[in-house]
Amino acid sequence: MSGPFTPRPGAAPLGRQVVAQARMEARLLLRNGEQLLLAIVIPVIVLVAAVHGAERLGIQVAERPVDLFTPGVFALAVMSSSFTSLAIMTGFERRYGVLKRLGASPLPRHGLLLGKTGALVAVLVVQLVVIGAVGAALGWHPATGGVVGWAGALLAVVLGVAAFASLGLFLAGVLRAEATLAVANLVYLLLLAGGGVVVPTTSYGGLGRLLPLLPSGALGDAMRAAFLDGRIGWGHLAVLLVWALVGAVLTARTFTWE
Repeated sequence: MSGPFTPRPGAAPLGRQVVAQARMEARLLLRNGEQLLLAIVIPVIVLVAAVHGAERLGIQVAERPVDLFTPGVFALAVMSSSFTSLAIMTGFERRYGVLKRLGASPLPRHGLLLGKTGALVAVLVVQLVVIGAVGAALGWHPATGGVVGWAGALLAVVLGVAAFASLGLFLAGVLRAEATLAVANLVYLLLLAGGGVVVPTTSYGGLGRLLPLLPSGALGDAMRAAFLDGRIGWGHLAVLLVWALVGAVLTARTFTWE
């Protein structure tokens, strides 16, 4: 005879499992001080410092500093969460056997990847809202040109996440956790300083011809095309798509769950 406390063995529906996993992953990410620093604090500091620094030092740029740097900081936020944070967290999950245990749970491995993707999207939304609010407080006015510009920004974010997440998982799958931590942070700092993310690639002289071929430069230029010119940077999006495919192939061939 069944009652309100009769056991009902069996796994929850896949959708509910994915939502629960995504919620847990997002909480862990936002509670981690280092990840929160990478995700929100550093991009906000870079935005405020770049805008005020350019204004106080009298640096001449084609657009207002806040309009020029805000799209680049959006790109920086995508890179920080999709590449650096994801690589570090996944690397240590592999080291401590978390991925191995989750792989043996009722949640299938594709469900685990969907959960991680959902958490990444949730954190990214928080990042973009915070950065957009800070930019607006500093006087940012995006010239998106209506639907086309916003579509270009959305495509840049989606392909940027795909490119950097696949590269981050590749890094976490081939290196030890400590090495992943060091390399991911080093790559982040190098791309922040000279990867054409925050500062336009045209500002790097002769090197600026190569930077748009990097995922950092392509993402930064695609965001600037959307928010400064109100257009879709198809060439930059194509570069991001190539990097996403390369990263996905490398990850599929090398990633191990333990």
